[in-house]
Amino acid sequence: MESQIRFLLKVFLLSAAISVLIKYAGYFFCIPATTMNALILVFLPTVLMAIALLWRFQAQKQS
Repeated sequence: MESQIRFLLKVFLLSAAISVLIKYAGYFFCIPATTMNALILVFLPTVLMAIALLWRFQAQKQS
């Protein structure tokens, strides 16, 4: 139970830190509002997760 609470606290704090970073440091990055940039921002997490899972699957398959 202790480790679950600790994990949730870490996730919450990381999420809050990322939120603050986006809010206050986002002004330094002038990203134009184009369709291509929107598609990249929407699909990048999915593609990165697919790559990570494929990499993990390949490593598990070799073991």
